[in-house]
Amino acid sequence: MWFLFALLTALAWGGADLFYKKGSDSKDKYSHLKIVVMVGLVMGIHATGYMLYEGLTFRPSDMLKYLPVSSLYILSMTIGYIGLRYLELSIASPVQNSSGAITAVLVFIFFPQPVDTLHIIGIIIISLGVIGIAVVEKQIENATLRLNNTEIDKKYQLGFMAIMFPIAYALIDGAGTFADAVYLDELKLMTEDAALLAYEYTFFICAVISYIYLKIIKKETFSIFKERDKACAGILETIGQFFYVFAMSSYAIIAAPMIASYSIFSIILSRIFLKEKLSPKQYIVITVVMLGIVLLGIADA
Repeated sequence: MWFLFALLTALAWGGADLFYKKGSDSKDKYSHLKIVVMVGLVMGIHATGYMLYEGLTFRPSDMLKYLPVSSLYILSMTIGYIGLRYLELSIASPVQNSSGAITAVLVFIFFPQPVDTLHIIGIIIISLGVIGIAVVEKQIENATLRLNNTEIDKKYQLGFMAIMFPIAYALIDGAGTFADAVYLDELKLMTEDAALLAYEYTFFICAVISYIYLKIIKKETFSIFKERDKACAGILETIGQFFYVFAMSSYAIIAAPMIASYSIFSIILSRIFLKEKLSPKQYIVITVVMLGIVLLGIADA
């Protein structure tokens, strides 16, 4: 079942990336905090509903126990939200999601385990494909800058500081996913349900703090009922998180790089809804990544 959970996570997070981009405003220096508010709000609602529906008991001590993982995830996501103000989704997403390859390497180094040849081939194909997308996007961006002398929207400028955001995201998220693999798969320190509730309630607390900061300290005009794109991103993010913990608890070393391929779904959706055109090279790389996903599915069958 890990393959199905990982695939559902990738689909949900690919859709979330689209709405993150739509909800990002290069002119609003607090747009990343507003996204944190909406995502945390949705996660808090989901955690409460899921706990009541399943009859679970939530222990606040689990939040402290899981805090190292939650902190890395929330920090990486907030950094990613800032980066989306200045980079095209098709550039930011692949760079960010190289974190899956980082996680797989860390798990393999610290917790060696048998992995069959088909799984290895699938991981390599997906990881190379994700990196390849980033390379192709950079080439296209450079060509565009050379051909067009017109001013580019700040939302799509590529500079050193801008590209550092997704790189920082990849490193921090990779560390967080590795920590998650330790907690849920390798050492079994927590159950999937306990980890899910701990993470979502921690994100909810961050949302409350961010909302107070925006409304009371910064006097920002911000209504949660008018943030449709950010709310949709929060819903899809939460759906992906739900399946993610079950995928990671089953087969972390394989699930992590596969989930990282959600950048491919992000790119396809960005082309459809944000009108960012696909080049032949991009189609080729996307096909390669899809092949890697199919190989993992065959290996899991």
